[in-house]
Amino acid sequence: MEFFTDFARSLAFLSRLPVPARFFIGHDGSVSRACRAFPAAGLLIAVPPALLLLAIGRPETALLASLLALGLMAFLTGGLHEDGLADSADGLFGGRDKPQALSIMKDSRIGSYGVIALILSFGLRAFALAALLSLGGSSLAALTFLASAALSRALMVWHWQALPPARDNGTAVAVGQPLLSARNAALAIGLAASLPLLAQGIAPASLLLSLAACALALFAFTRFVRTTIAGHTGDTIGASQQITETVLLIALAVLI
Repeated sequence: MEFFTDFARSLAFLSRLPVPARFFIGHDGSVSRACRAFPAAGLLIAVPPALLLLAIGRPETALLASLLALGLMAFLTGGLHEDGLADSADGLFGGRDKPQALSIMKDSRIGSYGVIALILSFGLRAFALAALLSLGGSSLAALTFLASAALSRALMVWHWQALPPARDNGTAVAVGQPLLSARNAALAIGLAASLPLLAQGIAPASLLLSLAACALALFAFTRFVRTTIAGHTGDTIGASQQITETVLLIALAVLI
C-alpha cells in the first residue's frame, strides 16, 4: 500500500495525469521515499505514446510515428524534463560562474544553448526510435519507449541522490533528497523494465552495452554539474532524464 501511495505521488509529480486528492492528505510534499516509484510512474505515462507507436508505426511512417509519440509524451509530462534540459544547457554552458549559471537556469526565457539542446533531444530520440521501428518493428519500438521512460527516471533519481542541492531553496530542496534505499529501488525497477527487450530480439550484450552507455553518460553529466555548480537543481534532474533516455535509444538503435 505504501508503494502504491508513492506511485500516485510520483505520477502527480512527473505528469499532468489526474491523481485523487486522498493521496496527499497530510503529505508534506517530500518525495524522498516516493521517488522510488518514479520508474513505475514513467512506465504508466509512456503507455499512451507506446500504444501510438504500435497503432501507426510502420517503416514508411517511422519518423512521423516517433515524433508524434515524443510529442504526446511531452504533453503528458507538461514538458517537465525538456524544460530542465533547456534551462540546464543555458545555465551550465552560458554562465561564467556558479551564481550566474544558477541565475540563468532560474530565468524563464530560453537561450541559444537551450534551443540547440531541445532540437538535439527531440531529433536524436525521434531518429533513434524511427530506426528501431524500421529495423525491429513497432513492438520493439514501443517496448523500447517504455523501457527508456522507466530507466531514465530511475537514473535521474541516481543523479539527484548523488549531489547536494546547489541552492539553499528551490524545488529540489523543497521536495527533499532521495533516500539511498529509494534510489536503489528505483534503479532495480528501471533495470527490470528493460529486460522485456530481450524477448524482442535484443541481444544480452547489446542491452548490457546500452545500459553501460547510459550509466557512463549520467556519470559524466553528474560530474560536470558537480564541477560547474557544485550540486543538483530541479533543472539538472530533468536534464539527466533527457540525456539518459536519448543515450539509451541511440545505443539500442546502433547495436540492434
